[in-house]
Amino acid sequence: MTFAKKSYGGAGGFKPKKVKPPLDAAGLLEFAVRSLSSQMKSVRDLRRKMKTRAEPDEAGEAAMDAVILKLKELGYLSDERFAADYTRLRKENEKYGKRRVQQGLMQKGIAQELTQSTLATAYDEVDEVALAKEYVARKRMKKPEGDKEVARAMRRLMGAGFSTKTIWKVLRGWGAEVDEVDVDESE
Repeated sequence: MTFAKKSYGGAGGFKPKKVKPPLDAAGLLEFAVRSLSSQMKSVRDLRRKMKTRAEPDEAGEAAMDAVILKLKELGYLSDERFAADYTRLRKENEKYGKRRVQQGLMQKGIAQELTQSTLATAYDEVDEVALAKEYVARKRMKKPEGDKEVARAMRRLMGAGFSTKTIWKVLRGWGAEVDEVDVDESE
């Protein structure tokens, strides 16, 4: 039996941690279903998670491919549904702007074409200024007093994925003096 060391901090005490044996195709399917039951995942994220439990050779890759194909056939795994749900939840609950959601989808391994079409569908009729104001209210941001606080509010709104034009409108709504700079919004 193989053991790996696991640190418990403090006085430097170690307790051995058992290394789990690789799973076959049936075991991987059960592992994947259990993983998907707790949280929806993209195909890439599920593959990455299964890789830790699969055989480290071509047989493991083939087993992962078979499991992913089976889960897609059963309707348990769909990047399209994942992208739509991820976008909807970030927009409605977190009040994030389009860019922040786009970054999240790309980090989850969603294809660029699917990301663009999902975002176009979700954000086509959204008033970005109203969404930014909802974000400000959700985060309980206070009216900035002084240049430092204006800059902080700007950075925070940029991090939330809003365009610079939207951020300027929100800041002007607070009465802050903002100098507009020509920025290419297509990036």
